[in-house]
Amino acid sequence: MRPHIQTAAEIERRQAQAEKADARRRDLTRAVRDTREKITSLSGLRRIFEIELARLFARSHLDAVVIVHAFAMVIAAATLTWTAPGRSLVWLTITILAIAAQWMVCRAFLKLENPASALRAWMIRLMLSEVALVFCWASLPVVVRVPESEGLKLFLLFSILLFAALSAVLSHPLPAAVYGAILPIGAAIVFLMVDRQPTERWMIAGLSFGAVLLFVVLASRLYQMTLDGLQARAEKDELIHEVEQANIRLKEATKHAENANAAKSKFLATMSHELRTPLNAILGFSEVIRGEMFGPIGNEHYKSYVNDIHSSGSHLLELINEVLDLSRIEAGKHELQEEAIDLVSTVAACVHMLDLRAKGRGLIIRTAYTENMPRLWADERAVRQVALNLLSNAIKFTPQGAEIIVKAGWTASGGQYFSVRDNGMGIPEEEIETVLSTFGRGSQALKNADPGSGLGLSIVKSLVELHGGAFRLTSKLREGTEVIAIFPATRVMTAMAAIDPDSPRPAASSLQQNLPGAIRAA
Repeated sequence: MRPHIQTAAEIERRQAQAEKADARRRDLTRAVRDTREKITSLSGLRRIFEIELARLFARSHLDAVVIVHAFAMVIAAATLTWTAPGRSLVWLTITILAIAAQWMVCRAFLKLENPASALRAWMIRLMLSEVALVFCWASLPVVVRVPESEGLKLFLLFSILLFAALSAVLSHPLPAAVYGAILPIGAAIVFLMVDRQPTERWMIAGLSFGAVLLFVVLASRLYQMTLDGLQARAEKDELIHEVEQANIRLKEATKHAENANAAKSKFLATMSHELRTPLNAILGFSEVIRGEMFGPIGNEHYKSYVNDIHSSGSHLLELINEVLDLSRIEAGKHELQEEAIDLVSTVAACVHMLDLRAKGRGLIIRTAYTENMPRLWADERAVRQVALNLLSNAIKFTPQGAEIIVKAGWTASGGQYFSVRDNGMGIPEEEIETVLSTFGRGSQALKNADPGSGLGLSIVKSLVELHGGAFRLTSKLREGTEVIAIFPATRVMTAMAAIDPDSPRPAASSLQQNLPGAIRAA
């Protein structure tokens, strides 16, 4: 049973399927992880979010410890105006101890290397430390006693509400701490409103509880904004991680591709020697036998076989040379042997070489050259290969009795070009990209079983682009095909006027009127 050889399309399809499966596996793993963390967490969030929120709570309170201390001492000093110093000192001492305890809890939590192992216990400690501090502050009217003056009573109420606002802002990363502080604050408000007149009591109490509710709403909004920021950062980190993983896979794929390309180049270099050596012998001996240098063959069938052997060997050698040329170009190892060449003379020589073949097929080659053009700095062998390839294709795909027109001249931008136009069957518009690709052949060539590897136009396009030029192919079905090789003005060695001052070069506008659209665009 013959082993199945995978094609490039099958390999690409398998790679795409593997990438989709990996993406689905990553999404499923992420969903399972998020669900598991939400089930085991206190707030229903991912564990990483709970850790970040707890750290934000701890850092906020550590940063504000000096302000809270100063605020407590200012309030304690203000209470000396209506109460005994001992009561103020007792309240200040209790409050400072609560602040110190909270500072120690926050500092210890931030020093943990792995807070996830005991996150639940630490979050409870952080919340209790905040509730205890708020309770100490709410106990201010009880410890220092409520003053007789209405203004001082309002001062106490304002102080408690001010600290409630500060606590809500600092504790917003842990909503449970904010909600836990409502009870002692509410008790303090009720305690300060008990002995007031009913109308005054309800007005001030309503305003105070409305302020507390506003603080809670503000803390909730801050919490949601913080959570959204953490989620956005987590998504960004995951995206960066995926991009890094994609870059790693891309680097690995690039490395494999480079290794494969190096192996291909080594294989081609080895096989070129191994194939050319016996091919040269086959071609040489077949020419000797075909020429009957050592005597007549004696059988006409043998003579036809020798001709077939020679033509097949020549075709195989041409194919090997094309594959090697394309391999060198793709590997960036094709070096141009540049010199000053006459583009018209080079193209004319190629036309002369193939004129006999064209006449054998009943074709007429007409030429239209711009005379006295300056020399072009280019690789003559490459330009000759381009011209021969384009002319060979035109002869191959043009029906008998038709004509082929070869032009060479100026481009509108000061460069030089040559074009080959035939009135053959043409190429369907949707097949032009295929024809220009490596090993690409049009439906007409496949239908007629014309010999060829599909490498000619790809090599031509690459050689022209190596010169910094452009290659254009335009075709219409049943009307013919025109191919244009354009060389940039930077490769033209001298100006037209320097060669023949009496015959100035035509203006670009007059040139454009007689040039094909692709050349005018260049």
